[in-house]
Amino acid sequence: MEQGISFDVKMGDGSSPNKGVLGSLLSAGSRLITGESLFLTHFTNKGQTKSRVAFAAPYPGTILPVDLRQVRNNLVVQKDGFLCAAFGTKLSITLNRKIGSGLLGGEGFILQKLEGDGKAFIHAGGTVIERQLNNDMLRIDTGCVVAYEPSLDFDIETTGSLKSMVFGGEGLFLATIRGTGKVWLQSMPIRKLIRALAPFGKNRGKEAGSILGKFLEG
Repeated sequence: MEQGISFDVKMGDGSSPNKGVLGSLLSAGSRLITGESLFLTHFTNKGQTKSRVAFAAPYPGTILPVDLRQVRNNLVVQKDGFLCAAFGTKLSITLNRKIGSGLLGGEGFILQKLEGDGKAFIHAGGTVIERQLNNDMLRIDTGCVVAYEPSLDFDIETTGSLKSMVFGGEGLFLATIRGTGKVWLQSMPIRKLIRALAPFGKNRGKEAGSILGKFLEG
């Protein structure tokens, strides 16, 4: 953070400063549903020249800049994907009313919605792939959907069989996206990253420590 920039922690996104305490509580309270904090940090440049502030991602991946004006001022984002946005951007939650996404896939039922005319920055795991659908359909792993335009229809459907999930390691559910609009995908969802790192967890650490200890003792 460069000189001239100040920051303050406030309740809500600041998109509607005149909605009062109750309105701020209701708006901020909806963030708890997505596992986020009630408060957001607001950065303001109080200097006379341009200054810069940098933001870090919560885990390895890619930070995706999106100009909300180019997506009709609306964007639906995975519940932990929002990183930061220009002041005035409204941050709320949206529920996918499709029964399949709520009861079957789990992921994609509670999402974040961004509204505004500035830039927003989304965090994705691994590499980001942007796809433009033109009255088309895309099937993808449920955790790989980072963001999409509200004009697209998002649902979860079953695929394969229980046997393929148990013996083949594949999931039973896929995200289905239909319509016309842009969708952004990630190559390494956080749950896949955790699964990949699990074998190198506590047990491996104990083994390495015991080997090193024996070497030093001997």
